[in-house]
Amino acid sequence: MTLKLVLSAFIITALLLELGQCQKKEDSSPKKLAVQKSKGKAKGRVSAGGEHKASASTAEAKPEPAQVQTFITQVLEKGKFQRVGDMLTVPAGHVLELRCKGKPVQWGVPQYVEEENDGRLRITHHERHGTLMLANSTGADTGEYTCYPMYCEDKDCRKEYDKAVRVFIFFSDLRELFVPSAHYYEVIQLRSNRATTLPCQVTSPLAQVTLHREFPPEEVKVDGTEISFDVKKGFTIYRPRPHHAGSLFCIASLRGLRQSSTKYMLIYVNYPVSPPSPVIKASSTSVHIGENLQVSCSVVGEADVVIDFTWEFPGQQIGRPLYTEDGVHPMRSGGQLRQQSESVLLVDEVRDVDQGKYSCTAQNLEGSRTVSTMVKVLPARGSAKLKKL
Repeated sequence: MTLKLVLSAFIITALLLELGQCQKKEDSSPKKLAVQKSKGKAKGRVSAGGEHKASASTAEAKPEPAQVQTFITQVLEKGKFQRVGDMLTVPAGHVLELRCKGKPVQWGVPQYVEEENDGRLRITHHERHGTLMLANSTGADTGEYTCYPMYCEDKDCRKEYDKAVRVFIFFSDLRELFVPSAHYYEVIQLRSNRATTLPCQVTSPLAQVTLHREFPPEEVKVDGTEISFDVKKGFTIYRPRPHHAGSLFCIASLRGLRQSSTKYMLIYVNYPVSPPSPVIKASSTSVHIGENLQVSCSVVGEADVVIDFTWEFPGQQIGRPLYTEDGVHPMRSGGQLRQQSESVLLVDEVRDVDQGKYSCTAQNLEGSRTVSTMVKVLPARGSAKLKKL
């Protein structure tokens, strides 16, 4: 019995050992190893359907970084900043330091600051912002300061005007209420077709400003409709008329101080709405040799608008002098006062060389237009009878 048990145990042990050897051989077979290696590679390689592609797709799907909003801050002291609005007041003599956030940016300054800074202006470009520093400031530095974001492609950059940030800076000076001017008189043209501004620029937004006429001495009414005042621009006349012309000036008052501005000589010019529309007409389209020819060029338009006429005609080729009769005649059209301007070209004793194109150009302050007509020269009237004889 004991012997049978020992033999059974021996046989079971042998079977288990043989089974283990078979399993080991199967695991180490080439086919099995190839499958395991392919699985390992699938985990580590970048394949069309692997995990790495999924991560790449995720990277592609990431939204582009939002554009940095451009804004201006004033540096009050080291590490202390204040965001500015559309206006800022700085006492004259103080140092102005501005920062503009953006990558990159470019600054725009008033013309006086750009031309006369004498080293007072310093502009520095950093990686994520631009800095403007103005030392020894004066009331003359008052004006608009602009920060332009730049759009760059490689090394080619341009200003993004529609995204520019502007701040109007007053450099207040109690001794100078107006921005200094090198001229005692300034001539301004009052054009009937557009608004006109008198740049009575003050150095403080707190100054009270009025408009005055020199002769006769009186204050000009500012009603906000016909004439308005903007502390950053001055007085604007929206629809200039002849009665606005003359010598005008501004008076500013602040804390008991009262000062006058530069005098502005306003000259009224009646500008037309559009270039003239001339009409040309010859006394005859066919004229015989020896007869006289007249070619008229006329324009009907607004009153008090000067029209200049110029001519081109065949006789110029042989040096025939230009003879014209010009005139202006008032007229009414549709109940409105109009004027007819006319130029008549006189050609005495027509010759063969006078045949051809006659052109008239009418010009006003808005432009010019040209019209033409053809004239045919026929033999002298008596020549046909002489041929028959």
